[in-house]
Amino acid sequence: MLQAHSPLWNYLWVAPNLFLLVLGFLIWKRGFSRQFPAFLAFAVLAALGELAVFGADIAPFVSAPNFWRVAWANLLLETLLKFLVIGEVVSKLLFPYSSISRMARTLVSGFGATMVLLAALVAGFAHGDSPVRLISGVHLLQQTVFVIQAGLIVFILVLAAYFHLHWDRWSFGILLGLGISACEHLAAWAAVANASPSPYTRTLLDFLGMGTFHMCVLIWFYYLMVPQRVVRKSVVSLPENNLAVWNRELERLLQQ
Repeated sequence: MLQAHSPLWNYLWVAPNLFLLVLGFLIWKRGFSRQFPAFLAFAVLAALGELAVFGADIAPFVSAPNFWRVAWANLLLETLLKFLVIGEVVSKLLFPYSSISRMARTLVSGFGATMVLLAALVAGFAHGDSPVRLISGVHLLQQTVFVIQAGLIVFILVLAAYFHLHWDRWSFGILLGLGISACEHLAAWAAVANASPSPYTRTLLDFLGMGTFHMCVLIWFYYLMVPQRVVRKSVVSLPENNLAVWNRELERLLQQ
């Protein structure tokens, strides 16, 4: 059962992406696409891209080099979409400070896209854990992407905690799923780099990665589709913090 291309392997590869497509359809059907358009694009395009990689893996007429080219293209697309989603989450988190919110979204998305393109360029020429450059390039790009992704998520969590920012249910759920996925992949890559696991152990780590992504999709389903219980809270006026001051000064600067 715990072997590559076993029924469980195929299920964990295909099912989460089908669920993600269904989630994207429900987001569009319920009229939520205007709230998180980047996540909707990620849910649809990343799922279709991963299903295309699966199709290239099982299709007998697709050669090994072409399979890894498809994996390269899908990884680049998925990564760019992820950073757009992270930028969208930052924008929602900083929504009370409109000028800072717009600037943060542009900076995070632009920084992520720039780093991904640089990482892709480096991975294309570097020598990694495989003598085949296409395979090693994909592995190096994945490691770089997840390091950057995890770092951005930690920064956002620290920012929210320091300034006591309010999380909405959707933003927190989306970031939680991305964070769990990034942490699992980094832990798996650390084990591969330091423990020199056997091929069977590598297969088990692949199962762990696919199972973790399945769990992340279910987390997104819960946070985005299950209605939130409405709790009445007394309105408390908070003192002006640094973000409010910076937002006011940034607006003044932009108006000049």
